[in-house]
Amino acid sequence: MSQPPTLPHHQHRVDLDSPLHRKAGPTSHAMTPITRNQVATAKQAGTPPRYLTNTEAATYLRLSPRTLEKQRVLGGGPRFHKFGRRVMYALADLETWASERSFETTFDPEYLERHPGAQRDDQ
Repeated sequence: MSQPPTLPHHQHRVDLDSPLHRKAGPTSHAMTPITRNQVATAKQAGTPPRYLTNTEAATYLRLSPRTLEKQRVLGGGPRFHKFGRRVMYALADLETWASERSFETTFDPEYLERHPGAQRDDQ
């Protein structure tokens, strides 16, 4: 039986982050631990996205994505933007649409005007 060849054993480990072994490109590696200063900076810079996809907008409004799709076709939903084939919702438009749908009671004249089925016969 033949023995497998023995490889030379290195006494020291190679530091792949050293300047001698570092490739051209970003200076930080994706798997590098994040320091506390980087976390604080990320939280400050972490503004919410300006535009949301249909699914994100539905989650934001706590609606079904299908509800927003139907409202785009039938009308009555929030304003939307088309970027090519992509449908996006601006946060400001979602907030405006939601605030237009606030009522104090079901007897509120604005509510009755928007919901004609809410009229009661005994009024």
